[in-house]
Amino acid sequence: MSVIQRIRDKAAWFVFGAIALSLIAFILQDAFMRNKGGGQSTSSTLGEVNGTKINREDFENKLTFYEQRNGTSRDQLIGGVWDYMVDQTVMQQAYTSTGLQFTSKELSEALFGEMPPSWLQQAFTDPATGVYNVNSAREFFSQLKKNTSDPRITQITPYLDETIQQTLRQKYQALITGAVYVPKWLAEKTNADNNSMAKASYVYIPYNSVSDTAVKVTDEEINTYVSKHSKQFEQKEETRQISYVNFDASPSSADSAAVVNQLSLLKNDFATTQDVKLFLSKNGTELPYYDSYISKSEIKQKVNDSIFALPVGGLYGPYLDGANYVVSRLVGEKQMPDSVKVRHILVATHQQQQQGGPLVRVRDDSSASKRLDSAVAEIKAGASFDSVCAKYSDDGNRDKGGVYDYFTTGKMVEPFNDFVFEGATGDKKIVQTSYGYHYIEILGQKGSQPAYKFAYLGKPIVASQETINAANTASTQFAGASKDKAQFDAAAAKLKKEPMVSAEIKQNDYTIPTIGDNRQMVKWIFDNSVGDISAPFQVNDKYIVAIITGINKAGTMGAASARPTVEPILRNEKKAQQIINAKIKGTTLDEIARAAGSSVQVADSISFQAFLLPNVGNEPKMIGAAFNKANQGKVSIPLAGTNGVFVLRGESIFAGSSLGGNAETIRASLETQLKSQAGYRSLNALREAAVVKDYRSDFY
Repeated sequence: MSVIQRIRDKAAWFVFGAIALSLIAFILQDAFMRNKGGGQSTSSTLGEVNGTKINREDFENKLTFYEQRNGTSRDQLIGGVWDYMVDQTVMQQAYTSTGLQFTSKELSEALFGEMPPSWLQQAFTDPATGVYNVNSAREFFSQLKKNTSDPRITQITPYLDETIQQTLRQKYQALITGAVYVPKWLAEKTNADNNSMAKASYVYIPYNSVSDTAVKVTDEEINTYVSKHSKQFEQKEETRQISYVNFDASPSSADSAAVVNQLSLLKNDFATTQDVKLFLSKNGTELPYYDSYISKSEIKQKVNDSIFALPVGGLYGPYLDGANYVVSRLVGEKQMPDSVKVRHILVATHQQQQQGGPLVRVRDDSSASKRLDSAVAEIKAGASFDSVCAKYSDDGNRDKGGVYDYFTTGKMVEPFNDFVFEGATGDKKIVQTSYGYHYIEILGQKGSQPAYKFAYLGKPIVASQETINAANTASTQFAGASKDKAQFDAAAAKLKKEPMVSAEIKQNDYTIPTIGDNRQMVKWIFDNSVGDISAPFQVNDKYIVAIITGINKAGTMGAASARPTVEPILRNEKKAQQIINAKIKGTTLDEIARAAGSSVQVADSISFQAFLLPNVGNEPKMIGAAFNKANQGKVSIPLAGTNGVFVLRGESIFAGSSLGGNAETIRASLETQLKSQAGYRSLNALREAAVVKDYRSDFY
């Protein structure tokens, strides 16, 4: 990672907020009203789960809530929020049918008991002691109960809803897992099986000894297989398939040359300017200017040797750095410690409401400065730094005495970095940064090496309008010349373009496999029919022209959809029959080996627990046959395995060395595994059995 990337996130070291501000930021967000399972009066229905409506307003409120809480875009959240609401609706129906309830007494215990939810702990933990203040939490909710019109009641509902749903889910799981029982006889047999070993001689003829081209699998054969295993090939919703041709609109060599030329024209002014920061602001740069020094060892670029050799004021470039061309200027050079240890007190004027978010003013400069003066005065009067820090500091490390252990250059905002690396151990100073006022004391410094201040004039390599227009025109002409599949393929061949395939596109997808994000293109695919050809769609730096080639209706898969899964299975079945008919000759392993052009091999320590046969792979049929008493001392029938055909003779079955287990530990382990699986499998079973109607595509 280049030094440019490293200085983009310098502010991430500071996390601010007094407890009151943290509470407001954490709880008082735009949120959603709790879902009542379809009982509200709604103007639109987004879907139904076993007849219970999911209304669009609830869905939108949840989207807004999670968008603000997680910092994730709406498009990325729509699928997850939908799944969440379907799951919650299914589970609520299960709670109702089993009589599970959640009382106000249980809510009180959940919030104020020994295990309060994490969101409540974060909001009401005393920063000075790190202890959850249950009395403060009780008082907060007491105030809300006294004022039923308080908007925070609505806004805190999502958090309460999560707590209630989690508790109900635990109750439901307890009902399911309470039925789990592993009998003693099963544990004893499992323990004995786990310690069993077998020895077998065998002949193995791999499937790849028969060419794939020698075996044909018809659609009829695939359909027959699917009908026998219909549960495995049930398709819950319709999918569609397209073929497409893309036209590249990414930057051309001419576009790159134009960026280089632009930078060359700016080089002289960049070299002579007295105000680097102002110059970069006026002319624009993709690479932020870090107006402080960074140690040589912390600067990691492919052109390090060239830029380190520059004289102060010298330029290097243009050179390629990721998606930009860059000219570097060495602004300054000096010796600095490798790392420093400091402690500080911060009185914030600005803070980030969420990681990576913009700075928001929380206190005016005058108030902040006076508050910090009070803190410094107490320290000078003899109060301990730790106690004053806990009392006054807004920084996230206030409960650790404000200490930042040894860190390298470039980790802090510039004024902070300047003081701690240019000062000396023992120095103390009030420093103002974009976050507020810091009282900093340098506790220690280690090492020494050159440090540099670089300015980077970076311009992105972007496609010119001419390049974009050329790709757009070519794609439009291609679409216009293609009226059906034959013309589509012919036009692609004429351009020496191979049409690509994207399958399994669903109606509510936002991303198309192998293409990218384009919701409008998905809607076009589902609004049209097989054989229809699209106008060009722009996806990232490409124009896409697509033809719909297949529609797979909900229900049992057809041959085309099932072929990728079923064809290898049926092909191997046919190969196995060919091998058995042509190569399995004789009554002994030696005779069979000679007829097959193979050899007799020995596996002398096959574990009952294993699925892998050494040097072959996953072969459960062969391993199972080795433990079959009917095969001991006898040649087995041919076995069509995973990777080839086997004929074996069991030599012996014996007990291996004990792995230290016993029936009781095995029983406990099996019971734990079953209980852990019961939770998510119960939800999956309810979800699979549910009748879900999804109308999202009507709205999004």
